[in-house]
Amino acid sequence: MRIFIRLLILFSLAVGLAIGARFNPGNVVLFYPPYRIDLSLNLFLFLVAVLFLIVYAIFGAIVTTRKMPKKVAAYRQQKRERDGNKALRESLKTLFEGRFGYAEKAAIRAAELPDNAGVAALIGARAAHHMGQFERRDLWLAGIEADNNYKVARLVSATELLVDQHQSDKALEAVKELHANGSRHIQVLRWALKANQQAQKWGDVLKLVRTLDKHHALHPALSKRLKELAYEDLLKGHEHDAESLRRVWFEIPANDRKSAFIAYQAANAFNARGLYDEARSIVEKALTEDWDERLLRAYRDAAAAEGSAALLSQIEHCEKWSLNHPTDPELALTLGVLCLRQKLWGKAQRHMEQALSDAVSARTVTESNLKLAQLHEALGQDEEAAYHYRQCAIATTL
Repeated sequence: MRIFIRLLILFSLAVGLAIGARFNPGNVVLFYPPYRIDLSLNLFLFLVAVLFLIVYAIFGAIVTTRKMPKKVAAYRQQKRERDGNKALRESLKTLFEGRFGYAEKAAIRAAELPDNAGVAALIGARAAHHMGQFERRDLWLAGIEADNNYKVARLVSATELLVDQHQSDKALEAVKELHANGSRHIQVLRWALKANQQAQKWGDVLKLVRTLDKHHALHPALSKRLKELAYEDLLKGHEHDAESLRRVWFEIPANDRKSAFIAYQAANAFNARGLYDEARSIVEKALTEDWDERLLRAYRDAAAAEGSAALLSQIEHCEKWSLNHPTDPELALTLGVLCLRQKLWGKAQRHMEQALSDAVSARTVTESNLKLAQLHEALGQDEEAAYHYRQCAIATTL
């Protein structure tokens, strides 16, 4: 519709000009002595219009010529941007495809465009890392150290790649710098957790696990396992000093102390220090929460002295537990060992033979035979003792 209207206006103007020129009797005289030129008004107007168009074209050409260098520069810049952006897209695509050599080459081309240099450096660093070219990776990252816009991205990427390389000390330095910069988001905490785990800084591991648990950023199974490893290391690291060991144990939250694994490690640590009363108490409380055969091993290692009230209490506890676990070989062995210490020969032999008949693991078979051999030896039954010693030796070699 617009085109039709414009054509209509154009035709109207043409008709108007034609009619006006036909009935225009005027003329123009150009006099320059001794010359005189007579022109019709229509021709004069036509020549003026042509002259105007020529002058306009000349000035347009001059302006266009003056703008040409800028247009050429702009065109070249646009071409560089197109090529740089295309190379950046190609580097990302090949990085995700696992074609790391192509990704790094494309990143080199993309980095020629200043606006893409930061992202290209991060892509190139990852590609070089996955190819095992760690020096080249560090060069990529070092190239954008002065760019504050990519500081956080560079440090997070460096942390991730250094953790993957098991360079925990350098990774923790990057984490420290990130924290100083105010970056404490979840992914940074995850990489910090892995770095501290590799460095076996279990105190820091515990702090990070608790922080991530508050944000529900760790799978419960992983959180539990990391806590177990941390507490195991802390307990073993303080088993040389009774007070330090007690302090570590009571600093463990009550919910974590109910874990069978943590209780087992704590009981072993207390047994190693000779703190048998604390070890027995830990095992007895833990077994009321969760039945675990490993706790029974620590419980018999913490056996009280012969004839003591503590030893009789241990036997009573085991007899009570056997009502709910009548076929547990570790419990039968523990009860037999405690009866052997109390010199209840018949009960000790019966329970250890039951443990031997129900045992599945070679460790239980070995210990049952050893204790039966010691029992028969104490009773002067040398043949039976020798038999169980041989069975013990056979089980040890399996």
